[in-house]
Amino acid sequence: MKKSLLVLMVLLFFVSCNTKRELLFNGKNLDGWTVYTNDSIINPTDFFYVKDGLIETVGVPLGYARTIKEYSNYILHVEWRYPENPTNSGIFIHTSGSDKIFPNHYQGQLKHENAGDFIVQGEGLNATVGDSIYYSTQDDKPVVPKEHDSNEKPAGEWNSYDITCKGSTIELWVNGLLQNTATNCSITKGGIGLQAEGSKIQFRNLWIEPIK
Repeated sequence: MKKSLLVLMVLLFFVSCNTKRELLFNGKNLDGWTVYTNDSIINPTDFFYVKDGLIETVGVPLGYARTIKEYSNYILHVEWRYPENPTNSGIFIHTSGSDKIFPNHYQGQLKHENAGDFIVQGEGLNATVGDSIYYSTQDDKPVVPKEHDSNEKPAGEWNSYDITCKGSTIELWVNGLLQNTATNCSITKGGIGLQAEGSKIQFRNLWIEPIK
């Protein structure tokens, strides 16, 4: 009896842990997302779209897809790969303000061989990395290099970003390795974005788990 009760408690624990996760992508469409590019000729559904159960963007012109919902205090998991000819992209964190190229946000860099770099972009945003404070202006977006050498996989292979946002702290984990930590971030809440910046890129397994 005691053994059965213990097994039941363990099962309930794992179920409760799993139900905390919110899927950001249902594998079928971009419900819950909005797409932006400053090229009015581009049809958003041809720019970011779902193909074979993946989110894909052609990468040009510049733009992004972002969640309509805003988040704070969470762990974000995103997997990405460049099918071929990798160039540039990024994961937007705490996106705020009006849609433009580009909105206020912090960014986990996805530029090839630079995943894990931390970017501060937007008027008046700032963050601390190590002993330095990085400020962003309209004409300047500080890029803070990752802590370790690149641990990305070759084009065609999947990589993972696990981004922890707790209070005013953001941690960037690339393929299980902590690459950057920013503290004292001036914005602690906002949308999550996927950037188009140069080449085709694919995303899958996007989920978010709240942190109390």
